[in-house]
Amino acid sequence: MTSPASSQQEVTRLVADWSGGDAGALERLIPLVQPELHRLAHHYMSREPIGHTLQTTALLNEAYLHLVDDPKRNWQNRTHFVAAAAQLMRRIMVDHARERRAQKRGGGAVKVELDDAALVTERRSEELLALDEALEKLAALDPRKTQIVELRYFGGLTVEETAGFLQLSQRMVEREWMMAKAWLYRALSGEEANDI
Repeated sequence: MTSPASSQQEVTRLVADWSGGDAGALERLIPLVQPELHRLAHHYMSREPIGHTLQTTALLNEAYLHLVDDPKRNWQNRTHFVAAAAQLMRRIMVDHARERRAQKRGGGAVKVELDDAALVTERRSEELLALDEALEKLAALDPRKTQIVELRYFGGLTVEETAGFLQLSQRMVEREWMMAKAWLYRALSGEEANDI
């Protein structure tokens, strides 16, 4: 039986091998990270309202294709890989929300894709775009707080995992997480949120 620590070490080794150009490492890596990526996609989709049309599998597949095709893949370890996947899934959902908004506003010809069922509900797409805009503003003020939000909220990482990835104390991550949530609340509520 493989322990979680040895499994994480194996993922870290395979991520490094794959980043270094070993294509065979990808074949051994996918079965190890697939459950984690599925959990991450499910975590994203669990925040969607009932009746949304973007499916967990569609999000996972699109993220997987982007990860495999990323020419700059230089992930350091399992947590770094998961963080990259979390950020990518956030981008995918924001892009889908933007497409929906463009279609709503007469964005041109109908675009037919294999994944044309992957649309986010109208209300949720507006919320997602507002959150993305707020996160962009927060990133300009404090990139580390933005990273913590991405890892914790979008990536579903624990405080301990986030602290390990960012090489911060758990206490610092908890404090920054609370401050970032408060700032985002103010920004999304329409209050002035120019400083942290």
